[in-house]
Amino acid sequence: MGDLVGVSAGSPVGRLAATVERLSREVSRAQAEAEGRALIELAKGILVERLGCGPAQAARQLAELAEQAQVTPLEFAVDVINQAARDRMSEVTDAFLAATAAAEAEDEQAAESAAVRLRAAESGALAADDTQAVADALLEQALRPLGAVAVAIWAAGSDGSLTLAGSAGFSPAEAARWRYVPPDVATVARSGLTGRDGRWITSLADTGLPSLGRHQYPRGGRVALPAGTGGRVHGVLEIAWPVPLAPQPPQVVRQVEALAELCAHTLETRVPVPGAGLEPRVLPDAAELMDLADGLHDPALVLVPHLDDSGSLADFLIQHVNDRFLDPAGRPRAVVNGALLLQAYPMAAGDSALFQNVERVYATGEPFRAHRMNLTALVDQVALSAVADISISRHGNAVLLIWRIEDETARLASLLQHAQRLGRIGGFEENLLTGEITWNGQLFDLYGRPETSTPVPLEQLPAHAHPDDAVTIGRFLRTLMHHRRPASAAFRLARPDGVTRHIRVVAEPVLDTDDRLLMLRGACQDISAQHWTEVALAATRDQLAHTEQQASERNRLTLQLQHAIMPPAQAPLRMDGLQVAVRYRPAETEQLVGGDWYDAVVLPNRLVLLCVGDVAGHGIEAATTMVVLRNALRGLAVTGAGPGQLLSWLNIVAHHLTGGVTATAVCGLYDPTRRTLRWARAGHLPPVLVRDGSAAPLPLVKGMLLGAVPEARYEEAETQLAADDTLLMYTDGLVERRDRSVEESLSQLLTTVRTAPTTLDQQLDRLLTYSRSDTDDDTCLVGVRLA
Repeated sequence: MGDLVGVSAGSPVGRLAATVERLSREVSRAQAEAEGRALIELAKGILVERLGCGPAQAARQLAELAEQAQVTPLEFAVDVINQAARDRMSEVTDAFLAATAAAEAEDEQAAESAAVRLRAAESGALAADDTQAVADALLEQALRPLGAVAVAIWAAGSDGSLTLAGSAGFSPAEAARWRYVPPDVATVARSGLTGRDGRWITSLADTGLPSLGRHQYPRGGRVALPAGTGGRVHGVLEIAWPVPLAPQPPQVVRQVEALAELCAHTLETRVPVPGAGLEPRVLPDAAELMDLADGLHDPALVLVPHLDDSGSLADFLIQHVNDRFLDPAGRPRAVVNGALLLQAYPMAAGDSALFQNVERVYATGEPFRAHRMNLTALVDQVALSAVADISISRHGNAVLLIWRIEDETARLASLLQHAQRLGRIGGFEENLLTGEITWNGQLFDLYGRPETSTPVPLEQLPAHAHPDDAVTIGRFLRTLMHHRRPASAAFRLARPDGVTRHIRVVAEPVLDTDDRLLMLRGACQDISAQHWTEVALAATRDQLAHTEQQASERNRLTLQLQHAIMPPAQAPLRMDGLQVAVRYRPAETEQLVGGDWYDAVVLPNRLVLLCVGDVAGHGIEAATTMVVLRNALRGLAVTGAGPGQLLSWLNIVAHHLTGGVTATAVCGLYDPTRRTLRWARAGHLPPVLVRDGSAAPLPLVKGMLLGAVPEARYEEAETQLAADDTLLMYTDGLVERRDRSVEESLSQLLTTVRTAPTTLDQQLDRLLTYSRSDTDDDTCLVGVRLA
């Protein structure tokens, strides 16, 4: 009626609203009176039975007692029903009354009203035709006064699925969308099955679980409680509030739990069918399950619930055990049959959690299986254990427990058999008194003989072995049979199929009490794979040794070639006003001998050729390519061409005459008369100029590395030098580091060269000493100092 707020009471619309409101009150009042009359009639029936009077006298007695107690007839009728029933509803009602015994009068009246609501809800639920009517009765009679706005009753399937059996307060479209939840789908309702106390959620916003009506009440509270009786869970009662749910007092919690149990009684008689809702539940006869157990090839027990006086599950009765039943303690079937599970197996509630698993399967219907679970029986205060595979399933109102107890001896024998098969080991035993010889199947396979053939005595072993192994086998037999000591030998077995196998035999003598040789027993192992592996490894070792020798010789020749062309120390080149010194540092590892090279020579035109280069790669190929490029550049330089042209010709040589090897280089021509340096570079680091205590690389000029393309042009630059200037040319082995960029390494070099020792030789030696390169590459260094 919220849309009619503000409408005048005298207007037609206002009068219509008043009429609707009055009719709603009359309907609610009539419904309450009808439910109240049903409770009063039930109380009258109890008085007729207890007092032995007629209905009219019982009605008068009820009215007089209510007047004496100063309560309404309806409230007194509920009290009579609670006293007669002594069920869960009466327990909840007593809790309400006890909690308000010392409270004010209005609180007592609230407790009395709660008791009436519970009985009214029970009356409506029992009178309902289906679970949908039960949901309507619970919401209207018991839950709306608690502030709830919707309720859902879920039926749990044996496969873990949930079927919406009835709902009230949710939209029809939402209820239709949630009519079936498959197994293993996490929802609020399913979370109510995980614990006996269910789940109380303050607000749906605090959990990411999907739920029925989440869009209608996104921040409301939720309660999901298991609906079960006698230890068996039939479904879930889910209740929704429109606002966050505050912690509830124990009385309200017990009231809601009583409603969940009421739902369980309704669901107990119906079973969920996917796509068809609920159908009447038909429980199989226990006799049918006993017949099923008798037809199994595994030991099986049929368990039925054993309830205590309050109707709660206390234990399981072992109603039947089949003929194949094996007790871990070895007791006969008659002792176990008819006993309680915890009485026959008190340790089932301990570490193995067998009882808890049986209880969970009975409650939820979800089967349980476990591999190698410990079973312990307590006989005469002695714990006897066994290992078994367990299978538990619920059938109707009974539980089928199957266990397969492992035979430890058989298991060890099986393990030994598999070990012999995987290790290709065959065993034998030879009785020297009777001549009886026993082989296992694996030994027949090793000898290549059928199992129906006669085993070979040890004395005849030389006849089945390679002739070259006769001495080895003879020594083995003498040690074993003459000296009577354990012995072993390796020999080649010649099989009937022409295959030769490498066998290792190990045997020991067995003596009697008089130290006479009684029997021989031992084992043979096929070591052919190991033998051929050792042969292959020996060949590989020989080949590696030969390869290492070749590599060492190759590296020695490479190093000799490199040192012949460029000795590590060379006399400095001196001329008027100019001093040139060179250094070459080979790689520390011989396998990394590379193609770094340098040259400093006075040409016929009195210009000085200065160059360094680095051929890609290591080894003899890099060294020979270095010789080709160095000599080619020397020969080309006598033509009088500039450094750019020289590098262009050298690129042609690298591309066409060295098998596609690439290299970097920097080439300079120094004019002593003008004191100028014309230079060019091919992908190489630029020279460094040290002047007046500062150091800087020369400005870069364009030039790609040698050998990359058939033809290339290289830019030239000219630098004016002055007295006391020092010019450095070097390869990347001087500065390159694995953990730093080239720019960082170059900056470190510039810092080092700023401090110039007295002589040029000292400066070059200092650079090599303080070099921080970690690539173990060879290094070339050319230094020029002007006087």
